[in-house]
Amino acid sequence: MSVDSQPAIDRTRSADVASVPVEPRGLGLRTMRRSRGTVVLAVFVALLAYVVVWPLIHLQQRAFEHAGRGYSTAFGTDGVMQVIRDTVVLSGASTLIAAILGTGLAWAVTQLPSWLQWMRVLPLLPIVLPMVAVVLGWGFLLSPRPGFLNTALRQLPWWSHLESGPVDVYSFWWIVVITGFALTAFVYLFVSAGVQNVSADHIEAAHSSGATTTRVFFTIVLPLLRPSLIQGIGVAFLLGVGQFTAPLLLGSNVGIDVVATWMLMFTANSPIDYGAAAAMGSPLLVIGLLVILAQRAALGDQRRFVTHGSKGFRAAGNPSVFAPIAVGLYFLLSTLLPLMALVLVAVSPFWSGSPGDFTLANIRTVLTDDRIVGALQTSVVASVGAALVVLPIGFTAAVVLVRNQQNRILKWLLDVLVALPLGVPAVVFGVGFLLAYSTAPFNLYGTTWVVVLVYATLMLPFATRTLTSGLIALGETYTEASRACGATPIQTWLRIVVPLLRGSIAGAGAIIFVMLTHEFSASLLVRAPTVQVMGTLLYDYWTNGQFPVVAAMALVMTIVTGLGVCVAMFVGGRNAMQNL
Repeated sequence: MSVDSQPAIDRTRSADVASVPVEPRGLGLRTMRRSRGTVVLAVFVALLAYVVVWPLIHLQQRAFEHAGRGYSTAFGTDGVMQVIRDTVVLSGASTLIAAILGTGLAWAVTQLPSWLQWMRVLPLLPIVLPMVAVVLGWGFLLSPRPGFLNTALRQLPWWSHLESGPVDVYSFWWIVVITGFALTAFVYLFVSAGVQNVSADHIEAAHSSGATTTRVFFTIVLPLLRPSLIQGIGVAFLLGVGQFTAPLLLGSNVGIDVVATWMLMFTANSPIDYGAAAAMGSPLLVIGLLVILAQRAALGDQRRFVTHGSKGFRAAGNPSVFAPIAVGLYFLLSTLLPLMALVLVAVSPFWSGSPGDFTLANIRTVLTDDRIVGALQTSVVASVGAALVVLPIGFTAAVVLVRNQQNRILKWLLDVLVALPLGVPAVVFGVGFLLAYSTAPFNLYGTTWVVVLVYATLMLPFATRTLTSGLIALGETYTEASRACGATPIQTWLRIVVPLLRGSIAGAGAIIFVMLTHEFSASLLVRAPTVQVMGTLLYDYWTNGQFPVVAAMALVMTIVTGLGVCVAMFVGGRNAMQNL
């Protein structure tokens, strides 16, 4: 064989080898990992769906039992249509008040002088303050006979002849006003964030054309705030539909009821009818679904509202002298006056229109009474436990929503699941959890665990959205650098991502704790005689007429909430509430 013939043999062998398909190195391993990741994600979504959706399914099952007896009982009761009508009017009117005040406040804070920028946080306080404390404060202020403000108004010549009034807080429209004040904070939260995203280019162009500040607001800023307005108004309306605290404490004794209070009536009054309570929750579910669909239809393509230019938002002209007055007036009415009324009643031996001798006996009772101390401990334990449960779940969901580019169907389902508790009133979840977890195989009724579960479910949207914002702000630079250095995904998350998100996680946990320590609606449905939280025990004292003790309890709840807010601001930074 000649040397010259050897290359031909080599080429033949090369051709034979090339004709054999060779799997790229690592492709099978990556495919296996991707499949395993899909299975893990599917299991996670399924477990989350069970926790979130199963109580709602159980609710409908109970309503349809015995040929739909729950529906026939609930909707055959006298006055049910009036209750539904009052619910819709309450939510609609209070949302209108909130939309006007919230939008006005969001614009007003942009006109604050630099040394009053701290006032931006004042409209947010009703979100974290116990709603039950604010409602009770208004009751102490405007109760027809002993209310502090009514007593003062009767000193004026116009009303000096009256023995009660002139204002009756136990009326439908005053319940609407108080609810509107509370919901204003939510609209303000959305709209103020939207205002900061309006480019100064648009504002300056309008002013250059001779437009006044008022005209700029109505013709330029307000149309560009449409997404923020729709989101804020939608959330406010959903909260208004499920409004429970003000109608229960101020309206039930005078015949003013809404759907949420009727659900409590069917579960608390004899004969107990869980089927009817479940059926009464159906209108709230339908309304919530319609609001969410209406939001999506109204927003459409949100790219139409992109306004970022070369400059961020900046208020034009000199600061307004009316801006701090507007913000201060809202703070006075929504927060300061009710809290002052609580303090006056809490340090009085009895509730009267004219405070007399002051005493600390009610405060001592709250701090020493075994039932109250036990309820406070249960509130703290359940709130901390729920935060510890929901934060890992919310973090996992946030990672999937931000970083997972495959499994779009599972990702969409996860997004819907974590948002669902925000669209369903807490009282509906309360009844659902009561029915789902009070029977075999769980039998959690009468334990703190059922409170922890319903709390964790209610806080799922807040935990997920807060941590989602943190992950988006973090970006992928650090994780890519970690992978380039050979770190495994677990090492990257534990050593890089989690430490960098420590502030966001701690801030989210603190805010969740704050919101849960004064949760009232769901707690009142899942409580038991042996398991009480502060809000539910406070309601018992209120119905028994022990008003000074009630005021002292509400004051303690407010102090605990205030300490939680301080912790949230410390660990999450000054923007902890905006991040929420």
